[in-house]
Amino acid sequence: MQAEYQESAAYQASQYRNGFAMTLLGVLLITPDALIVRLIDADAWTMVFWRGVLVPTTFLCFLAFRFGPSMIRDSLKVGGTAGIGVALCYTGTTFGFMGALHHTSTANTLVILAASPFFAALLSRLILKERTPPQTWAAIVIGFAGIGVVMFEGLDAGAGRASLRGDAMALFAALMLASSFVLIRRRKEVNMVPATAVGGYFAALIALPFAAPLAVDQHQALLIGLLGVVLLPVCFGLIALGPRRLPAAEVSLLMLLETIIGPIWVWAVIGEVPGPYAAIGGLIVLGALTAHAIWRLKRRPAVAATAA
Repeated sequence: MQAEYQESAAYQASQYRNGFAMTLLGVLLITPDALIVRLIDADAWTMVFWRGVLVPTTFLCFLAFRFGPSMIRDSLKVGGTAGIGVALCYTGTTFGFMGALHHTSTANTLVILAASPFFAALLSRLILKERTPPQTWAAIVIGFAGIGVVMFEGLDAGAGRASLRGDAMALFAALMLASSFVLIRRRKEVNMVPATAVGGYFAALIALPFAAPLAVDQHQALLIGLLGVVLLPVCFGLIALGPRRLPAAEVSLLMLLETIIGPIWVWAVIGEVPGPYAAIGGLIVLGALTAHAIWRLKRRPAVAATAA
């Protein structure tokens, strides 16, 4: 009996290490995303088109090779209305993210996107009727205050209205991303990867009349391929697999690395310095997320002990 327990504990420890490593690698791979978009320097419509075509095509090719074409068809059929909703949310997230990067700073975009768990908590309360602890409500209020500080820069006469427009797009992307989380949770028995792929194709189809996909030069094409065929599919795949072996609170903490490292990449390579509002608001949002994640980690053993 003792040997079986030790074997089970060793297996769980191994699963935890694998999950942590996969999630960490996935997050680190996505941190240069905003920088590469800046370096490509193509218009937002063209970027939405290529992102919407390459990422889902890479995913679907892998799924078809690994599980067969029937898995994709069956997932879309079983997903039903929720699958359509996830696809539309992914479309909205793509447009919001790319539009934000073209109209506001990288720091503003990533800080506002980092607040998507707060939107997810609110939507889970409204749609799934999940109980929201007081600590989560406190984190939501503080997080939204931080977003307000970030967006205040757009009201500054010197910053111009473009920054506020970009912040609003990032806010829309965060809301769409949170909505997709809630829909996936609502139908967690269904593989929603094919639905997100359909959302990418929706985005590409909408962007096509306004895009110039063949106008990119060789350098831009290489960066687009690196992003859409290698980095994003690999990191999204790792981030999808890792959390199956890792507590959600630890996943949330690891995801904060993108918000911290992403602007550093852009500052180091092209010299884009985060504004004071982004720095202050970012600290508020990251502080709220970090405190909430730590609270969840401490709460988890207590819940497990009570259940035992």
